[in-house]
Amino acid sequence: MPSNHLILCCPLLLLPSSFPSIRARFSYVRMKYLFFSWLAVFVGSWIIYVQYSTYTELCRGKDCKKIICDKYKTGVIDGPACNSLCVTETLYFGKCLSTKPNNQMYLGIWDNLPGVVKCQMEQALHLDFGTELEPRKEIVLFDKPTRGTTVQKFKEMVYSLFKAKLGDQGNLSELVNLILTVADGDKDGQVSLGEAKSAWALLQLNEFLLMVILQDKEHTPKLMGFCGDLYVMESVEYTSLYGISLPWVIELFIPSGFRRSMDQLFTPSWPRKAKIAIGLLEFVEDVFHGPYGNFLMCDTSAKNLGYNDKYDLKMVDMRKIVPETNLKELIKDRHCESDLDCVYGTDCRTSCDQSTMKCTSEVIQPNLAKACQLLKDYLLRGAPSEIREELEKQLYSCIALKVTANQMEMEHSLILNNLKTLLWKKISYTNDS
Repeated sequence: MPSNHLILCCPLLLLPSSFPSIRARFSYVRMKYLFFSWLAVFVGSWIIYVQYSTYTELCRGKDCKKIICDKYKTGVIDGPACNSLCVTETLYFGKCLSTKPNNQMYLGIWDNLPGVVKCQMEQALHLDFGTELEPRKEIVLFDKPTRGTTVQKFKEMVYSLFKAKLGDQGNLSELVNLILTVADGDKDGQVSLGEAKSAWALLQLNEFLLMVILQDKEHTPKLMGFCGDLYVMESVEYTSLYGISLPWVIELFIPSGFRRSMDQLFTPSWPRKAKIAIGLLEFVEDVFHGPYGNFLMCDTSAKNLGYNDKYDLKMVDMRKIVPETNLKELIKDRHCESDLDCVYGTDCRTSCDQSTMKCTSEVIQPNLAKACQLLKDYLLRGAPSEIREELEKQLYSCIALKVTANQMEMEHSLILNNLKTLLWKKISYTNDS
């Protein structure tokens, strides 16, 4: 009995001595938990602050509106969107889509119609090969044409600009007359000085010029109006070729590799993807040797392409689609150390001549090859088994196209037509066609 009593008492006698170690262990765990909690709060707050600062730098719609409306109210500029933007305020900015501070882009509403509003915060007088454009200078902005310039003189100014941008095309006079029609925003048969200043500023922008040139083409968004170098274009329901839109806070914590895989899951059904792809191939045809020369697609990425509710392709951003003549003139004498110095946008590449240390003028990869590179994974994922092998073969032949290859134009046309025919045959009897 005594021994049993001793065994029972021993634990009771040991318990009090264990309290300090338990309390110390508990305090350590609590401090560790508090430390990591505060660390998570700090890091999260810092990330949110940085992203908010980036957002405020990227999204400067109020600044853009103030600059434009100040010029309008002092009579410097005019255009069909000016009164709605600055007086009645029936044109307003919605969600910010800007990716660079100097190129403001917003979803907007104009008299209850959805649109995309674009505004330049810096001058775009030359192509940017990696250096920053000069800051927008208030003194010289909208300085041409000057007071007293006749319509004939303005037409000569526009003609000279087009000749420099597009080359010596035989039908440039037709394009000049088309621009004057667009510039007459109030449709009174005359182009006022304010309208001419707005038109001249807009003609420095390749996207605006391309919208005018391709205004009757299905895959080019329609121009709704302008004021100064701010312009409103047709809205597109889906503003990326594929993927899902997520709040930027969530985007921060998603690895880029996983994001790309996830994007491919959120795509339309394959027949609808095929219809969208046909639209891109048709747009390539539109800009390849069009009525006023060839344009080069220098940023062929999914974020620049969209589609409507009928799955017809619509271009979302054409700012990096540039006239071939203009690009060649600007890049041919550029100093280079390697081919990496001879790139405009992300996709327009020439080679570096090591004997002269100058960039050559010939772009290596044609538009069609860039489009096929973008479409490869998009179309092959979920492709019907009966055409997958032939589709893959055509896409790889397309990606291999080079501008310098013999009979490139013939191969270009053949591959483009073969791809369109293959896709149309498969979807022509479906509801998605």
